[in-house]
Amino acid sequence: MIQTTKVFKQFIASDKRINVFQGGTRSGKTYNIVLAWIVKLHQEDNKILTVCRETMPSLKNTVFRDFIEILKKLDLFDINCLSKSDMTYQLGTNLIEFRNLDDDQKIRGAKRDYLYINEANEVPQPIFKQLLFRTTGKIVLDYNPSDEFHWIYDDVLTRDDCDFFKSTYLDNPFLPEEQVKEIERLKELDVNYWRIYGLGERGVSEATIYSNWELFDGEMPQGITYYGLDFGFNDPNALIQIVFYDDEIYVKELIYKSQMTTPELGNLMKQIGLGPNDTIYADNSRPETIQELFLQGFNIHSCSKGKGSIRAGIDWIKRHKVHIHKESLNLIKEIKGYKWKVNKDEKILDEPVDINNHLLDAFRYALNEKINNVYDGEYSFATARML
Repeated sequence: MIQTTKVFKQFIASDKRINVFQGGTRSGKTYNIVLAWIVKLHQEDNKILTVCRETMPSLKNTVFRDFIEILKKLDLFDINCLSKSDMTYQLGTNLIEFRNLDDDQKIRGAKRDYLYINEANEVPQPIFKQLLFRTTGKIVLDYNPSDEFHWIYDDVLTRDDCDFFKSTYLDNPFLPEEQVKEIERLKELDVNYWRIYGLGERGVSEATIYSNWELFDGEMPQGITYYGLDFGFNDPNALIQIVFYDDEIYVKELIYKSQMTTPELGNLMKQIGLGPNDTIYADNSRPETIQELFLQGFNIHSCSKGKGSIRAGIDWIKRHKVHIHKESLNLIKEIKGYKWKVNKDEKILDEPVDINNHLLDAFRYALNEKINNVYDGEYSFATARML
């Protein structure tokens, strides 16, 4: 038996054509929406549900994973009903299709009975309209309200056939105490983050740090290459690859994994192809870990993590065009949410919010040599080859 939150009950009870679920982090909205769709379709026949998100990697790692997990818990999963090549599942006589929206040709001509858009604030309004016109029945949208202004607020929530629901982490009684404490840390870290991810309210006065980036697909270009490594254990170990090509920066997330010992981290680094000829820069707060990785054969260096170096790194990155590989899901999430601190008077401070920035720290470390050639004094890196 699966325990449910109020999101499930709201979905089932609503008779409006459009349901909009706005919520903070860990409110359980996506999981309960997926569960509600399964319950609804289990009672119907010959329906088509389209589940979509902006990119396929994001879809596979969130909604699709929850969908398979719930089917297994309900003892409904049948491997013969799943087509991974088409990203579809046959639930009785109903068809559930998972579609990415970064290729709108895939959705222009398709028709469906039901529609679910996960993280709908990532979707351009013209694509939503195409989906709306080709859906005959219930439509569900969910999102974290990180945008101060959005077409969802103006053109969807104002409709008379729309029900609006808001949830927060407090509506999820199954959340571990450790995660509750981590979310409530946002009260002291950043007022705007707390509004969005704690209270589930719309973001205001967004102090976005990086806007000079775009996504790319395909192989990394050939160019000067460095790697940045941010250590963790309960937090993830975060490894990133940086390539300089035509005075622009290409970035790819390689490792984002917690609960790893140093030997396990070193083995994983070797598995993805890193060796003694690859230059790696890492946070100097863990010299024993750097030394251990050096003894495993890695060309690893330490660099500073002080406030001066953080500001220098941000400044240097903002001067260049940044291309992020579209499969770097955690990096994309981090850079979208990377903000300057905002105090209780909503004044933007000259210091970033120190949360959910593991890959972004690794990004700056990888730039150690470049930044060190530009700045000195307060901004200089304490770079030391481990010997």
